[in-house]
Amino acid sequence: MEPVNTDVSVEPARGTEAATGTATDAAATIGTILLAVEELWPESLAEEWDEVGLVAGHPSAGVSRILFAVDPTLEVIEEAIEFGAELLITHHPLLLRGVTSVAANTAKGKAVHRLIESGTGLLTVHTNGDSAVGGVSDVLADALGLQNVAPLTPAANGLPEEGIGRVGDLPDVLTLGDFAARVFGILPSVAGGVRVSGDPDGLVGRVAVCGGAGDSLFGAVRASNADVYVTADLRHHPASEAREGAVGGRPYLIDVSHFASEWLWLPAAAAALGNVLTDQGHEVDIRVSSTNSDPWDFILTPGGD
Repeated sequence: MEPVNTDVSVEPARGTEAATGTATDAAATIGTILLAVEELWPESLAEEWDEVGLVAGHPSAGVSRILFAVDPTLEVIEEAIEFGAELLITHHPLLLRGVTSVAANTAKGKAVHRLIESGTGLLTVHTNGDSAVGGVSDVLADALGLQNVAPLTPAANGLPEEGIGRVGDLPDVLTLGDFAARVFGILPSVAGGVRVSGDPDGLVGRVAVCGGAGDSLFGAVRASNADVYVTADLRHHPASEAREGAVGGRPYLIDVSHFASEWLWLPAAAAALGNVLTDQGHEVDIRVSSTNSDPWDFILTPGGD
């Protein structure tokens, strides 16, 4: 599996040196990072079913290096350890559902043991990172050039501009084919590519997006009058029913990699956290993982040469 190109990341982002050229001796701790993360991505924005926050690590432990990643896989954990990160921040939770054992002969147990034994903390920023201003869908909308952006589903406990998904307008109308090519071009390369449902010559001007799995938002997408919906993990039945119920063929659907749609947020998140820590006088080296944790390795398609 090809690694992700992290040239757009903040690696290496050296706290106040990056901003002012003057280093500081102020020591950051996991507790310090938790406060900064709460400022950027409040836990109150997380969905009720979600599990966010500190998973492993002591709040008093010092932090000089942080690695951002989408998934807390064993490969990512090893990358964090090799980098010397005292804290790994991932979008996806390691322990979303209840477990009865963290024995090291299971994948999740092995991950927990490796984190604790290496002294690497793990922090999850999941749906709070989706919903917050500057979150996953905001970054996706910005990368696609959308204007007049608003949430698809406003947050129950947030600002008017916070919530799951985003909808906005392209500055110029594009054909679905050209817009799909734009989507393909902004995402990291993965085996699954981009799947499109709709007339390639159909015109699109209003766009709904949801980084990660978004087929639960079709009602909000229809209400937003979007011409096309960009999201990940579209299942057969919800997608088929959405297309059957489309008015005038819209909304068209663009199905992308779950990993790729959320990876775009990592450089922006790393930069945002770096700025907060810099303002607080902390010197922390923040990097974005180069590990491609998309689960698919190759795809077969009909009609290939």
